[in-house]
Amino acid sequence: MTRSSLWQPFTLGRVKLPHRLALAPMTRGRANPDGSPGPLAATYYGQRASLGLLISEGTQPSEDGQGYLNTPGIHTPAHVEGWREVAQAVHAGGGALFIQLMHVGRISHPDNTPHHRQPVAPSPISADQDVMTPTGPQRTPVPRELSGQDIQATIDAFRGAAASATAAGADGVEIHGANGYLPHQFLSPNANHRTDSYGGSVENRSRFVIEVARAVAEEIGPDRVGIRLSPAMPLGGIDEGDTGSVRAQYRHLVGGLATLNLAYLHLHHVGDDELLRSLRDMWPTAVLVVRYGRTRDGIADDIDAGLADIAPLGRFALANPDIVERLRLDAPLNELDPTTLYSGGEAGYTDYPALTLP
Repeated sequence: MTRSSLWQPFTLGRVKLPHRLALAPMTRGRANPDGSPGPLAATYYGQRASLGLLISEGTQPSEDGQGYLNTPGIHTPAHVEGWREVAQAVHAGGGALFIQLMHVGRISHPDNTPHHRQPVAPSPISADQDVMTPTGPQRTPVPRELSGQDIQATIDAFRGAAASATAAGADGVEIHGANGYLPHQFLSPNANHRTDSYGGSVENRSRFVIEVARAVAEEIGPDRVGIRLSPAMPLGGIDEGDTGSVRAQYRHLVGGLATLNLAYLHLHHVGDDELLRSLRDMWPTAVLVVRYGRTRDGIADDIDAGLADIAPLGRFALANPDIVERLRLDAPLNELDPTTLYSGGEAGYTDYPALTLP
């Protein structure tokens, strides 16, 4: 029997949630060629509306922000119209939609973007990663270093994307500051070798992330903004140093972000429980925690320990559109088909069966 702590209502910003579960953001690779959500996106998200809070797949705030094939954007009128259909489907099912704003920075290739330009980053240091392109996997190139003017334009792109998201009917946005993408690149000393006010010290490396969050909060209201961070996450060629360095960086960053009174902090936790506790203690609003390899029996562990208010579900929710009902009833779960995660079309996207009751 799933623990009762999962079923307590919760108010997140201006959204009232029926329980403590949520949909974690997951790239699905099914957007239209112009970056608008694909024809099945409204169905996919609408099927999962019972999760209450739905955080969308990573969505680029600008052409420079795209890194992968067939990911959606939220910076053109066509994007807004596509996301409006998604928001309507989620609301019809009683859920709330936060669109995740994801600028990949150096985790890109010119063949994957509309303008085919060199990727951008804090410093001209390649992530040295493979990315899938129309001609197969290719190595990420050396990115172009963002100038001071470029940084301000990028912050403005996040601001504009947040305005577009709410114009589309989304309830809010999540800033993706994790998993090796552009904000994380500013935070990491091995990706950020700048000597201006955006590099060097812990304070300077935090500046870009805080300025993005402040701009987005000013645009749509802090109670409609979440941010995702992943301390010590080594994805995308990131190396944030030893434990002491990581703790210093994130305690400063989260302390700065806490003054903005955002709706939530979403932590992708990779093992430093002392850091997790300290970030929870300094954060004034909701905390979401997701972990790799969390079992069904462990979904409520961080809530019961006082470390989190909400437990986002990834693969469980992907394979089970009615995951909330299945957990309530302690019913069996569908198995995930990993071969269809990014394959396009209905298979592994909108065709997972709902629970059949006798």
